[in-house]
Amino acid sequence: MSLFTRMKSRLVSAGEKAERDSLPFQSTRGDLRASAPEAVLRGLAPDGGLYIDPLLASRAFDVKACLALEPLGQAEMILSHLLPGFQDMHTLVCNAYQGRFASEALTPLVPVGDRYILELYHGPTAAFKDVALCMLPQLMTAARALTGVREKTVILTATSGDTGKAALEGFHDVPGTGIVVFFPHQGVSAVQEAQMLTQIGNNVAVCAVRGNFDDCQSAVKSVFSAYADRAPVPGVRLSSANSINIGRLAPQVVYYFLAYASLMRDGKITFGDPVDYVVPTGNFGDILAGWYAKQIGLPVGRLVCASNANRVLTDFINTGVYDRRRSFYKTVSPSMDILVSSNLERLLYYACGGDTDAVRGNMLRLQNSGYYKLGAGEMALIRRDFSGYCCTEEQTLETIRDCFRNTGYLCDTHTAVALHAAEEYREAEKSDAPQVVLSTASPFKFPAAVLTALGESSEGDAFCQMERLAEVSGLTPPSSLSGLQGKEILHHDVINREEISDYVIDRLKAF
Repeated sequence: MSLFTRMKSRLVSAGEKAERDSLPFQSTRGDLRASAPEAVLRGLAPDGGLYIDPLLASRAFDVKACLALEPLGQAEMILSHLLPGFQDMHTLVCNAYQGRFASEALTPLVPVGDRYILELYHGPTAAFKDVALCMLPQLMTAARALTGVREKTVILTATSGDTGKAALEGFHDVPGTGIVVFFPHQGVSAVQEAQMLTQIGNNVAVCAVRGNFDDCQSAVKSVFSAYADRAPVPGVRLSSANSINIGRLAPQVVYYFLAYASLMRDGKITFGDPVDYVVPTGNFGDILAGWYAKQIGLPVGRLVCASNANRVLTDFINTGVYDRRRSFYKTVSPSMDILVSSNLERLLYYACGGDTDAVRGNMLRLQNSGYYKLGAGEMALIRRDFSGYCCTEEQTLETIRDCFRNTGYLCDTHTAVALHAAEEYREAEKSDAPQVVLSTASPFKFPAAVLTALGESSEGDAFCQMERLAEVSGLTPPSSLSGLQGKEILHHDVINREEISDYVIDRLKAF
């Protein structure tokens, strides 16, 4: 039984068809509906839920025809399907990607040992978020025109490291928008911090928050809730660039197709063969995009959720209990240092058969009590597609070292978590399907940790470390990273979590 089987009788009645055609998106927590442009502009639904397409798996999509296209053609076809209602998607895709990625493949697939690594970091900020956050500003600009919105749209974003810079890069100086980014103070790598603090733009603000990513994310969600039905200041509306925004999530579906198409072109598979994807996961958006790809017909085998020492998702998949009441660890893979994975709410909606009351109840339990538990039926459906494995700090560093020594391939700390999980999964579940590991960032974003893993000195600042890593590996750092050296620090704010709401209002008034 698929996750959609129990939903069809209640979600496909003829009397609702016209409304669903014009308003295909629904909140996970209620009956609030929106068009695709409206959902992209809002980010979060007014009731605090996330926008989903209840009929995701029911609408026909020609997967084989899509796989035969070039990368930009695949992106256009997939995004037109997932976000109906946008006009001239071809132009939006070209504006987003042409000339902005180091590889014409966008996300090249590289054979490493007996598996494949999907390199998602060849965009302007050297992280996988670029695939989505080059596209989201295009979608938002188009959505403003389609919906006739005149107010300024201000993006509020909490980041565990990569989303912040990618969003800043995408939205700085975009007419009609502003962006405010919060990140955990001393909770991202030195390179990630430098990327954000040197960001230029007349419409940007960057602020460190004393606490962890979950503190940032929950406070930002509280701001959205407080202003769900009113403007925070006159002439301003709020939206999000996190993967809670369906316009951020949908473009990530594309690279699952790109990887599959690459394997077909190279003769490694024929159409219909299942492929397993192993994903380093924090907020659950990247791996959920793979599940979306499977729902619209891509022959995805297993989706392996790879966690670091903050193993809340691994434990959920294996026990059925989501429990954030645990120690929080700052690790060498900081973009995964997350205990509340927002995008899991979308999967819960489908697993619960579209029961928005059940989803809302689970989210309230998580907020008030710190945990929730799914029933055996719901978890059986989730486990049909997902497996969960985790990786310690020591195993992360060992994987970087062993991969480089044995194959000559240098990976970052997050990719190392996925590589370790990939090996554990293969041994435990005996899968012989081709295995694609998603590589989410350049190793030069985390030079100190990678040098330590290789047994090299990590003395000096981040730029000295990048130079040393280049010498050791024979690789060249991305210019977007090495070019940070000497740039002026433009953002100096550090606040407490409880000050976020006031900070947002102050910044909105200043834009």
